[in-house]
Amino acid sequence: MSTAILATKLYILPPRAKVVLRPRLIEKLNDGLSSGHKVTVISAPAGFGKTTLVSEWVASPLPLGEGLGVRVAWLSLDEGDNDPVRFISYLIAALQTLAVSEVEGLKAGIGEGLLAALHASQSPQTETILTSLLNEISLIPQRFLLVLDDYHAIDSQAVDSALSFLVEHQPPQMHLVIASREDPSLPLSRLRVRGQLTELRAADLRFTPTEAADFLNRMMGLNLSAEDIAALEARTEGWVAGLQLAALSMQGQADPTRFIKSFTGSHRFVLDYLLEEVLERQPAEIQNFLLRTSILERLCGPLCEAVLETPPGGGQSTLEELEHANLFLVPLDDERRWYRYHHLFGELLRQRLGQPRELASYHMRASAWYEVNDDLAKAFHHAFAAGDFERGAYLAEAGWQGMERNFQTAAWLGWVKKLPAAAIYSRPRLCYQLGSAFSDAGEPETSEAYLQNAERALTGVTDQTEAKPLLANIALVRANNAQNQGDLAGTVKYAELALQFAAEDDLYIRAQAVVTLELTHWATGNLDASLRAMRTWTDDMQRLGNQVFVIASAFAVADMQVVMGRLGEAETTLKQAIQQAATLGQEAELVTAHHHLGLALLAHEQGDDEAVAGHWQTAAELGKTTTLVDWHCRWNLAQARLKESTGEWDAALDLLDEAKRGYVKTVIPDLQPIDAHKAQIHLKQGRLDKAQAWVRERGLSVTDEVNYLGEYEYLTLARVLLIEGSFAGVNDLLERVLALAETQKRTGSVIEILLTQALVHQVQGNESQALSALERALTLAEPEGYLRTFVDEGEALQSLISDFRMTTTNRTHPLLGYVNEILAAFSRTAESISKSTITNQNSEIIEPLTDRELEILHLIAEGHSNAEIGQRLYLALSTVKGHNLRIFNKLQAQNRTEAVVRARELGLL
Repeated sequence: MSTAILATKLYILPPRAKVVLRPRLIEKLNDGLSSGHKVTVISAPAGFGKTTLVSEWVASPLPLGEGLGVRVAWLSLDEGDNDPVRFISYLIAALQTLAVSEVEGLKAGIGEGLLAALHASQSPQTETILTSLLNEISLIPQRFLLVLDDYHAIDSQAVDSALSFLVEHQPPQMHLVIASREDPSLPLSRLRVRGQLTELRAADLRFTPTEAADFLNRMMGLNLSAEDIAALEARTEGWVAGLQLAALSMQGQADPTRFIKSFTGSHRFVLDYLLEEVLERQPAEIQNFLLRTSILERLCGPLCEAVLETPPGGGQSTLEELEHANLFLVPLDDERRWYRYHHLFGELLRQRLGQPRELASYHMRASAWYEVNDDLAKAFHHAFAAGDFERGAYLAEAGWQGMERNFQTAAWLGWVKKLPAAAIYSRPRLCYQLGSAFSDAGEPETSEAYLQNAERALTGVTDQTEAKPLLANIALVRANNAQNQGDLAGTVKYAELALQFAAEDDLYIRAQAVVTLELTHWATGNLDASLRAMRTWTDDMQRLGNQVFVIASAFAVADMQVVMGRLGEAETTLKQAIQQAATLGQEAELVTAHHHLGLALLAHEQGDDEAVAGHWQTAAELGKTTTLVDWHCRWNLAQARLKESTGEWDAALDLLDEAKRGYVKTVIPDLQPIDAHKAQIHLKQGRLDKAQAWVRERGLSVTDEVNYLGEYEYLTLARVLLIEGSFAGVNDLLERVLALAETQKRTGSVIEILLTQALVHQVQGNESQALSALERALTLAEPEGYLRTFVDEGEALQSLISDFRMTTTNRTHPLLGYVNEILAAFSRTAESISKSTITNQNSEIIEPLTDRELEILHLIAEGHSNAEIGQRLYLALSTVKGHNLRIFNKLQAQNRTEAVVRARELGLL
């Protein structure tokens, strides 16, 4: 009896009127056709838009060559098509929709003669029927597509074998397209190796952020913000059905942002869809596997076997089966060893699993597996989920050393904080570890509380061989806390106490105590002694095999070298550490975020923009996952430095505020307090009142005794007084600051002090002293290639450097080439600074110009030189320059041109 053909199964689904166009996928599909591929497989879980994509594709111009137009045969499959006779009957019916007429060699339509044989009581073998069908297909003159949609409905080896035979002997004018929720049982590997297969999978079909925005806002009319779209796209992982279900749920929502944050796999629409379309269609044993392993963040075969207590090999084979079936399983590596569930699917599974009596045992078995496999963090999390806090505390103690020595104390602290106090306070070692972690996090008070708990817990310990090492560690943490708080006496006291408690053969603790003692020199400015201590420390760590500490220490060494004016040495230090990290792998490379940031700032100082870009990008990428506690602060300080160089002062101030919020006290001295840096930027903005307020708040005076840690603040004070025109005591202050820096051989500091002196002498009219200070700064800076230190001072210093060049009668002066390089750098940056500081400023002037300043401003606008202005107004040249400096600051300008443009914007001219 012949099979009745349901015509709707053969209809080519028309593209929807409102659809997200996906040209990137259409292009990939067309590339497969153009390359002569035999088969296209579109395989992804339910709701990824497979059928929609194919209908859009076949409705577009296809690269099938010349002929009678686009030819597509479409067959939508269902469970009834598992019967081979029915399947082939529908296959023939679909081919007949091609409406090929007058094909040479065919007396009737395609397969017409085969249908009777197919339904005969003694029908020929399937291969015989298919051979005849293939012969008839080969007579079709045009290329065409045969689309088999919903192939996952087929669960018949006979049908799979028939289709495999068809593919193996497929005529060149036919291209087979299969859309399925799971991979078809075809020889895909062989097709892939032969270059005959085009594949699109869930990773390809997931909506990109742009496509998600088009879908949600244009199609669904939600008008969501870019942030909300990005959050929802990440939440659904680009799953098309998930986005649609979320969009339907958001219709009429007053607060879409709040809804997106709460959107999970247990939402009723998502729950119903995944239950009906995915979970309930699986056999009972697969459902059990999915539910019980949903407690795992990541899955691998042996871990699943441990949790489920199944024989070896079963877990991996089930995972491979799930992947083959596209059951929302995401591979995490190329070896197909580790997987995870799609976020929404995983949430559904956990919601369905609920809280069975066996749940704690699942978690405990996972914890045991992770401990054996050296992932103590995961072992802790599962022990905690099981409610076994004693085991959690034990695992926390065991995990401390490895995490602390890889700069992961913040991560360790994050999960240990979850433990109840009762599980912590009875363990002196865990209390010490928490004290150390809070010390690293810049919370000395909390640190001390835990250290005291550790000491109390030790009172019952009579074995001194156990107690003394812990007491040495406690003393060492207290030394670090004292050092971070600037308490040098306390640092020395506790570091020496740590040495008393530490055993002679405990080289690690002794090395830490010694370097803590020696680094007290850093806070006093004796960097030679600090560098020697760091070299001893790194040698000790190298011998102990702790290379990550060696690498991390390099950025502290480089910081000292920069202060000492040894830019070349700092660059070498950082690059060598980066090379060493590259040999150790990703964990060590994450520590080098600071190193690349340091190299970017060195390159910025020396005017190498290409090197800046390269190291900046690397630092940004590494910074996303680095565990260094002060990264956030350093990153924002570096950004502020670059913004300041381009005259984007408001942005620089915002970044400094962000840096201040992320500031963590460490052993590295804070040599440039953020508020003092902000005061210097306020001066560049012409906001003298803000800078003066900072001076009053700090209570600074030119008669104060100066020290290394306060040096930057007193240089800032000198610049505030320079703008005020209040010079009493300024020269003496700068001489004292300079003498200290020179005594301590801090050449980098000396250069900055000399430039400040030069600017003060210039405004005071002491031209020869100004040029002398400048020449000394140039002499020190030239060997190391300083540029930005000079250029960022603006036109006042540019003018002084030009005067130096003009007054240098010796044309062979060794500094002339360097001077020309600096002046060229001034010119290169002038245009970009002008754009950022003038064209975008529409605010009113912050501090009004005096009558004299307005008079001078008009003369500047008329093009008069400083000398001409002085002659006309009977003013000394130095006085004119002082007025210029104040005018530029009030107008937030770097030079005459900017000042004139800004004045015209404000209606002053």
